[in-house]
Amino acid sequence: MECNIEANKVKCNCTYESCARKGKCCECIAYHLKYDELPGCVFTPEVEKTFDRSFARFAEAVTRGKR
Repeated sequence: MECNIEANKVKCNCTYESCARKGKCCECIAYHLKYDELPGCVFTPEVEKTFDRSFARFAEAVTRGKR
């Protein structure tokens, strides 16, 4: 499967603009999982801006209905 980076960027809500993985979802997911994190795209923009991409933060957001 070919990666459509430009289409992915349109949907990407990551606020770290200089990220080299922006639009490269498979690389982004692999990178964050390596650090026991989730990528910014699974969080609301409000939560994503905190840069706390931990599994605990995701669980908290889901529990509070902010996902």
